[in-house]
This record gives sequence, C-alpha cells and structure tokens, in this order.
Amino acid sequence: MPIPRHRILIGAFGLCAFLGLSPRAHSQAALLMEEPYGFFGTVNPTGHNAIYFARICAETPVKLRRCGPGEPGSVIARYQGIAGYDWVAMPLIPYLYSVEQIADVPTHVDRRTVTTLRDRYHEQHLGALGANVFEGGFTHGGWNQLIGTAYERRIYAFRFDTTPEQDDALIERMNDSKNKSEFNLTFNNCADFARGLLNQYFPGTFKRAIFPDAGMTTPRQIAYKLVKYSKKHPETDLVVYEIPQVPGYRHHSHSNKSISGSIITTGYVIPIVLLNPYLAGGIFVDYLVRGRYPLIEGHPPALTPDQLSVLASFPKAPSAPAVPSSVTSTMAAGHPIVVVSNTQTLPTTTAVAAKATPGAHD
Repeated sequence: MPIPRHRILIGAFGLCAFLGLSPRAHSQAALLMEEPYGFFGTVNPTGHNAIYFARICAETPVKLRRCGPGEPGSVIARYQGIAGYDWVAMPLIPYLYSVEQIADVPTHVDRRTVTTLRDRYHEQHLGALGANVFEGGFTHGGWNQLIGTAYERRIYAFRFDTTPEQDDALIERMNDSKNKSEFNLTFNNCADFARGLLNQYFPGTFKRAIFPDAGMTTPRQIAYKLVKYSKKHPETDLVVYEIPQVPGYRHHSHSNKSISGSIITTGYVIPIVLLNPYLAGGIFVDYLVRGRYPLIEGHPPALTPDQLSVLASFPKAPSAPAVPSSVTSTMAAGHPIVVVSNTQTLPTTTAVAAKATPGAHD
C-alpha cells in the first residue's frame, strides 16, 4: 500500500529537523552596560558593568552551578560593600525587577513600591549574605544594588555566544576562588571584573586603555572592545538590546562616559583649565578623538520583561527546503520575526547588527 504524500512531507521535515536543519537554540551570555544615575552617577558618570550567563545559575549569591531546564540564568558582577565578597550572582528577573515571576513586574513604580519589593526579596532570599549587610544609601551602595536594577537605570545588553565548556570552566574557577573583596574604584572596579571574565572567553582581547581612560577600565570601554572584536569575529553572533528603565522611581539615567568624557562634561575640567590649560586642551582633544567610543547604530530593540528570553536563546534561520504551513514569516517594526504556531515569537539574529557609529550615544 503506497504511503500518502502528506506523510512523506511530514517525515522529510522531521528528518531535516533531526539533522540540524531546523532552528537551533544557542545559549548565550550578555555584557550588561548599565547607565549612571543619581548623585554617584553625577560624580562618576561611567556607569556599571555586569555579565549575564544563560547557562550559569546562582545556587546561592556566592556559589554557582549549571542551570536546569527552564531556569533563566544569572547576572554576575563585582560590588563594593556586600559582606566583604568580591562578586555576587543574582537570578536575572530579581536582578532587574526585585520579583521572581515576570507576571509580577510592574510597569510603573514609585519609591514605596520599589522599597517594598526589594525588602521582600531581601528577606526571602538574601539571608545567605549575612544579617548585617548594609542596605545602601545616598552615596554608597549595599545589597539594594543587587535587585531592581531596571528601576534605577537603562541597561544595554551586548549578547554573544558561549560554549558549555567555557561556562563550566567559569563555574569551576569562580567557585574555587576566595571571593574576597579587593574593590578599588580606580584599578579594580566592576569593569575590571567584567574584563577578567570576558578574557576567559576571548583571551587577550580586553586590556586597559591609556587613552581615553587614563589606564583605567570603564564600562563603555569594555562594551566598545566587545563590539570591535565581534566585527572581526562574526561567529560571536553579537546582538545588542536595550532593557528600558522602568518609569516612575527615578529620573532617566544618563549615557555612559569615558574618563576623558567624564572630565570634559562635568565640573572637573574647570580646575584643570585654571591650573594647566595645556593639559585641559589635551584632555579635550583626547575626548574628541578617542573618548566618544562608538558603540551601536541607531536604537537597538527594547526588551519588555516577557521578551527577556531572547537573551538566553534564539532561533537560527533554517536552511531546510520549504517550511510547513504552520510556520510563517512576517515583519514587525522593520525587523524580521519568525512566527511558529503555538510558540513564542522571537527576533532572529538579523534583528539588529552591532555597527559602529561615532558618537552614537554621546
């Protein structure tokens, strides 16, 4: 008895999927460049760096493990004043919004709401840090830096590919480290920590820059070097996204600046001009030539809380023959979208390219 033609087509498509011709999920990491805000952001407008890992989860805030099915990964960063620890790991959703479920993320917040959400999460989950960890204040951060980051500032996520072997090696290294804080704002800050982690994945790529950062490491410098590296190594699959600041709690955060940019655009330049106008002129030229790191072109796609899964995985465009009618393609806001029946809609890797444009975010 002959086999019906439609069953042959279904079987052929299934074979293509088995052979890897259908969309494949790739685990990711993402450099988070977080904008400066508040009083400290005015004094030091360089911002903050953290790194999100899709495969690496926080067993505790100071112990890592591989993620299980459905877990959204964690954000790892260096902070000052967290019970003497050098780094802390937080699940992605609480790190951004102080809640555990995406459905609980508010669309607009006030100070009371943010305080309530943070206190509740701290009471339920951050006891492992110790009972006397400073909460944080006007000029000095504490455990409140670890949760609800998106209430404070806008974040740019520079997502790139990793391998399971790289992630496992990082877990082993971090768990075996003494994790004792030696924080130094000048030469051992959050961007230096990100530089060390990224050099595990891209050896020798991230180094200190004399110009325009006076030998220091800044979040903008790290992001620029990752973008520059990705242009020479397209297999990195770098894609840039914006995680918007949740409105209502604070004024909008400010763009990240280099060291020369921080000096030129703040009052720091005035005493330098008075003491040594030639030095001030040199800093200004350095700012114009090197200090405005080109990062991305235009405005990257903004991720709402229910779209954060694109940081962990995304569909690759299949090279298979004709696709069944249950899969169609469309366009949304000028970006290709793959739409699969009864599944989530996610931007493809062609949704945005990380292209350098001088002064795009200055």
